[in-house]
Amino acid sequence: MVMIYIEINVLISMSTQTTNTNQSNNVFTIYKQNVQKCFDSISKNTPQYFQTTTHFQEECMKAAQKSFDAAITMQQEFAQKSGLSTDIPEAAKTVIVDFNKQVIQSSNIQNQIVKTIVDTTTQNVKTFNDNVTTFTDLNKNIIQSWINTCTPTRN
Repeated sequence: MVMIYIEINVLISMSTQTTNTNQSNNVFTIYKQNVQKCFDSISKNTPQYFQTTTHFQEECMKAAQKSFDAAITMQQEFAQKSGLSTDIPEAAKTVIVDFNKQVIQSSNIQNQIVKTIVDTTTQNVKTFNDNVTTFTDLNKNIIQSWINTCTPTRN
């Protein structure tokens, strides 16, 4: 859904901007200008998506925590008013606490794995970006060499 919004927003932005700034009739100039406008628009909007997503996640966490707290409070009041015993055996308490520790530990390990994957992927993209520039420079040199070889010199 976010990608659709980004694409629609970019296309709308492009259509309003391209009529104003495309002075050249050169296909590569026009192409480069419009591609740059797409990336500028996406770059401008990306922080807004991160902020919106972070805010949404925070609100979901607050809602979940309040829901659990309310459910526990309601059950606790019911138990107190009805005279139910809320004591549990030590073995059950140990199982609950140990299970919770394992859930938290698993979550931390999962977060470390995801962070490592994202960091590795980021490094791979950076390496790709560095190589694109190198290959582009190499291709420019090859093209220039062909032009120099194939173009007759004028005396």
